[in-house]
Amino acid sequence: MNKKIVMMTAMALAATVAFAAPKTSKKPVATDDDAPTTGKEAKIMLDQFPKLGRQSTLAAPSLQGGSIVGKCYTKPRSWIVLEAKYTTFVKWQDQLTFTWHVLLETKSATENKGNKEGLAPYSYFTTSTTYQNIPQGSHAASVCLHPSYLERFGEAKAVGLVITNAKGEILQGDSESEINGIAKHTKWWENQDIMNKQQADGKPMIERRQGLMDRSKTIWALVNPNDYEQVAQ
Repeated sequence: MNKKIVMMTAMALAATVAFAAPKTSKKPVATDDDAPTTGKEAKIMLDQFPKLGRQSTLAAPSLQGGSIVGKCYTKPRSWIVLEAKYTTFVKWQDQLTFTWHVLLETKSATENKGNKEGLAPYSYFTTSTTYQNIPQGSHAASVCLHPSYLERFGEAKAVGLVITNAKGEILQGDSESEINGIAKHTKWWENQDIMNKQQADGKPMIERRQGLMDRSKTIWALVNPNDYEQVAQ
């Protein structure tokens, strides 16, 4: 099957699961008409959306004292690091939950050239992180995938992010995509024609996997920690 038409039905149905506004509008996503949240508390601005592809890969930071620890790998290994920057406008926000949706493209894997394992063309990851006691101002949120995922399953080619408050109301969100047939600024992860698409042999186009982690659970927690708020336990 031509991979250029992998998600051939997505464009036609994208409007049914589109965000209320693209990130370039700098406006919050609209909530339901009866949503009680109003004013500054309802406004979250997405200042920077995560980059895709090779731009989202970074070599692990070096730490002092590393020279006394033996090395198993002789060459640097890169992580997938997805980071968003956002601004809040109320003096204190009790809680914000960031729900991430990520698609990796197998053909871009750094150590699995030719896909000799017969893996699905795409791998889907999702996770949610809740931050608490967020002061007014600029902040960052980030999730990471260990180097082994980049090496085996490939680079991030589509990313979606939804920000909700403690009541579960959507305050902001967006998506970016480099995959033909998956439109930007849509909730593609809610489109079953995309998520359940099959290859010609009946195997799934997208395999659901585990492993996406908040940066606080990785080596990246030691880098610029003041940019990130406390993760709720």
